[in-house]
Amino acid sequence: QKILDVLVYHDNIIEHPSVDEFKRKIINQKINDVKRRGKWLLIELDDYFLLSHLRMEGKYNFKQESEIKNKHEHVVFYLLDGKTMRYQDTRKFGKMHLLEKSRLQTSKPLVDLGVEPFDEDFNAQYLKNKIKTKKLPIKTVLLDQSIVVGIGNIYVDEILFLSKIMPTKKAFNITYEECEKIVINTKEVLAKAIKLGGTTIRTFSSGTVHGRFQNELLVHMHENDPCPICLKPISKTKVGGRGTYYCSECQKKK
Repeated sequence: QKILDVLVYHDNIIEHPSVDEFKRKIINQKINDVKRRGKWLLIELDDYFLLSHLRMEGKYNFKQESEIKNKHEHVVFYLLDGKTMRYQDTRKFGKMHLLEKSRLQTSKPLVDLGVEPFDEDFNAQYLKNKIKTKKLPIKTVLLDQSIVVGIGNIYVDEILFLSKIMPTKKAFNITYEECEKIVINTKEVLAKAIKLGGTTIRTFSSGTVHGRFQNELLVHMHENDPCPICLKPISKTKVGGRGTYYCSECQKKK
């Protein structure tokens, strides 16, 4: 569909370029494809890529132009077929960039991204090389999208639990063998989560996708519940400002 017009109701969502330039450039561009890199949606237009990061609660709805806009719809694209594509975001955390196609891989935000978790390049040697000098907790490092993309807070807790690694352990102290476990469990946890539609947080709703992976979580959101392996109560702490769940017995520091 061709984009005939766009209305932006919350300017902070448009990260690049200016809102006026964004609106001017995107009008009369046709939507040709939708791809993904890390947590960014790449909407391929004729001359540009519209990069959209949904953050925690962003989503796109397709509605008739006549339908009344709700208060959480912050960017509305008017399409040739009379419908609208509306970006809805309760928390207003989402971001959009409009980039010329030639600049996609050489400009922010994609230029800073690490490997994809399912790529062959994401292996124990790669991970060890990336973390061997880092003094931050391993959980914080795994959340760093410049190392590996797409791993979120919930999944890191599950990956480190299955790998029997304390989230607060310094990254440079992680052994090669532990890197192997992290890589294997990353691929397994994410594959299972994707199969089950992800993990739907309480304040997010979707008409078509309801993540069922939250029913499979072993430690995340299970504070004081018995560990599924040793039955000791699951603990909760903060690592890098993020709520972190772990088993103090199964994930003992070594």
